Amino acid sequence: MNWLSAGYWFLAFALALPLAVLSIELIAGLMPARRKEVIRTEARITVLIPAHNEEMGIAATIDALLAVAPYATRVLVVADNCDDETASKARLAGAEVTVRDEPAVRGKGHALAFGRDYLLSNGPPEIVVVLDADCRLKPGSLESLAGEAMSRMSPVQAVNVIEPDLSARPMVQISSFAVMVKNLIRSRGMQRMGGAALLTGTGMAFPWAIFACAPLGSSSIVEDLRLGLAMTRTGRAPVLLADAEVRSAAADMRDALQQRTRWEHGFLDTVRRDALPTLLGGISRVSWAEVLFGLHLLVPPLALLMMLSVTTAAVLASVALFSDLAGGPALFLGAMVLCATCLIIVAWLGFGRAYLSAGALLRAPLYLMWKLPIYLGFLKGRASTWTRTPRR
Repeated sequence: MNWLSAGYWFLAFALALPLAVLSIELIAGLMPARRKEVIRTEARITVLIPAHNEEMGIAATIDALLAVAPYATRVLVVADNCDDETASKARLAGAEVTVRDEPAVRGKGHALAFGRDYLLSNGPPEIVVVLDADCRLKPGSLESLAGEAMSRMSPVQAVNVIEPDLSARPMVQISSFAVMVKNLIRSRGMQRMGGAALLTGTGMAFPWAIFACAPLGSSSIVEDLRLGLAMTRTGRAPVLLADAEVRSAAADMRDALQQRTRWEHGFLDTVRRDALPTLLGGISRVSWAEVLFGLHLLVPPLALLMMLSVTTAAVLASVALFSDLAGGPALFLGAMVLCATCLIIVAWLGFGRAYLSAGALLRAPLYLMWKLPIYLGFLKGRASTWTRTPRR
């Protein structure tokens, strides 16, 4: 084998690795779920809601929460750097409110840390549940999250999905489906293999002893991902509770692109900084959960992974066709792409048809083009600040 041929095999393996990790996560996550007994608790619960300029929807969020929350649940809203009536609307709806005004220090992590300090000074609860200001918990989810968190003494994550809407634009439907794949199927797959579930920023329950010392005060635009990584490193790997669910409304196309840009730039930056250190650190500490987290971080966003893999396989096939180099690398990478694609289709058949119509699924290649500016933008200068995503 000459150096050129070795280089082609290296390129094929470099992309086959994340495709293999993705495929294994999907296989594990798609296996039939066993129904487990719901754990109940009488613990004191506080729902902590960080809110930035949410005057239009905060009252409806609090009303919906109180309608499904156990009696005596405490609701604390952190009105974070608001220049509207978020605080007053939240108080009128029945929530406790604390106001944070630090324009130079922005980010959801700082808002959560501010809320934690307030709770420490005003009677900490036994369980803290973090809920975004535009989200709704399924009935029974709050009790299930609190009970599981108290039982395990670990962070517990509800399944975080976008409200299904088959009347939405195809790009929005595909994005909602991709969120479900990541937050339910892949996260459950990691957990079933003995790893950590993903924290997704909303619908997260923490025992106070863990929340009190969690690294919250971060300006990261993917603070949930980094928090889950920190919890895993300390031996408190987050747990996904499939019986609990939190939903948010879909954004329109422009706002969905803005939202995905923020999250995926933050994810890619975390990959750049933490993927290999987490993987190697897990190996050195013999921590299987860290190893799996590191492998998960090696998987780029699905659209980017498919663009790179299909393009590379096509280039390798073309080189093999017009030269005397073997076609093995192209066939190998093509087989891995086909495997991952088939599993994604199985995920759609089993879980995704409420989120994504067959007609919208056929436009998946256009979705890849729709997201191309996100990745080009990362090369030019990644998004580094949190912005509120408008909802429909």
